[in-house]
Amino acid sequence: MRLLLKLCVLSVFASGLFGQSVMDWLTASDLPDIDLGGLTAPQKAQVLKILRETGCTCGCDMKLAECRIKDPACGFSRGLGAVIVKDVKAGKTHDQIMADFKASPLAKGPTQRPLLEDPIKIPIEGAPSKGPENAKVTLIEFSDFECPYCHLAVAEADALLRAFPNDIRLVYKQFPLPMHPHARLASAASLAANAQSKFWPMHDKLFANSRQLTRENILAWAKEIGLDMSRFTTDLDSGKYDATINKDVKDGDQSGVEGTPAFFINGKHYNGAFQVQSVKPLIEAELHSAASNRSRAAIR
Repeated sequence: MRLLLKLCVLSVFASGLFGQSVMDWLTASDLPDIDLGGLTAPQKAQVLKILRETGCTCGCDMKLAECRIKDPACGFSRGLGAVIVKDVKAGKTHDQIMADFKASPLAKGPTQRPLLEDPIKIPIEGAPSKGPENAKVTLIEFSDFECPYCHLAVAEADALLRAFPNDIRLVYKQFPLPMHPHARLASAASLAANAQSKFWPMHDKLFANSRQLTRENILAWAKEIGLDMSRFTTDLDSGKYDATINKDVKDGDQSGVEGTPAFFINGKHYNGAFQVQSVKPLIEAELHSAASNRSRAAIR
């Protein structure tokens, strides 16, 4: 999946659509998906210096700034850049910044990550979800409506929910990839539908038709699922969901997401193929662990 993503993006870059030369990373004051907003001029200079001097961990042999320009879809350079920006904004020293850099899941690179990583806290307040709110297992998905791998994951996630109807809560986080031209529009459409309590019907429509994500089609599907069309159209066109989408992408970057779909099982990043036969034993292990913890608590 990662190789396909890189090939697609690099082919776009080679065509000149990004409009930047291959050497611009040494002098560019803005880099794709690196948010320097709210930083002072010295802080911006500090961020750019670190990005130009620090190597990306994706295996590309480029510096972070170079990777951002040459491979804008790389989740490693984007996510590690977000870590650096956050620390610089917080006023941390260079040593503290580099310590946080090394502690990031993305610093391990694509081949050294375990099947399940250590649990981390991921913000999910307000995100669409289905399944019991008190479920013992929370499955967080970072996804892109135009991604073919995300399309395949829908059936697998639904099968897991059917297998554990009382024990899994699925939470959806937006992660539209830059290489997919209709992904952000689809994300906005899903959130506009969510405002009318119809996120999952729209979610299913978008994934069932992931190669036809035009505005005209989306409006037709919204009508099919019974949305208030005047409200939906206004919401879709208003840009009001840009902040939510951007926050989800930032949350994903900081959580070690480098491609879609990305799943977290009780905060533990899952790095294998998302298939029922592979994930089900991990869910069962989480449930067993939860039961054991309750038993120990009862004995005390």
